[in-house]
Amino acid sequence: MKHPVKQCAVINDFSGFGRCSISVALPVLSAMCVQCCSLPTAILSNHTGYPNYFFDSYTQKMSAYINEWKKLGLNFDTIFSGFLGCTEQIDIVKSFFEDFKSDKSTIIVDPVMGDNGKIYSTYSKEMCEKMRFLIEYADIITPNITEACILLNEEYRGEDINEAFAKKLVWDLSSNGKRSVVLTGIIEGEFICTLVFEKSSQEFHFIKNRRVNSAYPGTGDLFASVLCGAVTNGATVLDAARLASDFVEETTAYTAQFDTDHNDGIAFEPFIHKLCDFVKEAKQ
Repeated sequence: MKHPVKQCAVINDFSGFGRCSISVALPVLSAMCVQCCSLPTAILSNHTGYPNYFFDSYTQKMSAYINEWKKLGLNFDTIFSGFLGCTEQIDIVKSFFEDFKSDKSTIIVDPVMGDNGKIYSTYSKEMCEKMRFLIEYADIITPNITEACILLNEEYRGEDINEAFAKKLVWDLSSNGKRSVVLTGIIEGEFICTLVFEKSSQEFHFIKNRRVNSAYPGTGDLFASVLCGAVTNGATVLDAARLASDFVEETTAYTAQFDTDHNDGIAFEPFIHKLCDFVKEAKQ
């Protein structure tokens, strides 16, 4: 059956308030003419960066949820996984990849494990090990430097790393060129850089953007969602990473002008038309 738009399965948590996870992926993908098919891993009133929140794990319900998709015979152009809260969820996602992966689908894994040299408190040693196996299913992975070091058992050297070390991380994560890797968060003076290794060309590319001295939860979710939308529409990994980097730079700079709680995330809504324009131009 041919669908009027591309379809992407998004495996992540859902927060009712605070821009992150599915609440970012859904509007971004929709703006980019991609149907966001959500598989929630947890339901939160707001994300955990706030001082209080409601949390309901969806771990015990995920398999039954997925079984209904199997009965419908669903298939997806892209499968995009983000934050996973326990070892059982990683196992469920692994099975999901095995069941729904096809020759025409692309798997994108954002291995949300830590930042600034620290593993998230929810992550255990066993979860880190299982994530190393999960990325073996991916066509594209989007780690930050902390996550890259965790996945490779490398010592964390900070975000200000030299080009040779960055390329080593990316090449090792590509499994010797077998998958594309987008390494984010490399600090270079007043710039923040992204290193892209593209499987199709077997080439490395650096993307430079102006740093904004403000940090917001959900920044990685916004970046990965834009990249996912572009790739689903047929963009190269490099072009998708450029679009995502530029979009995050512009929306972060805009948000930093306002005295809002940083937990609210990046105010990307006024710029979402630019993602629509990207898709329109790509289809011309």
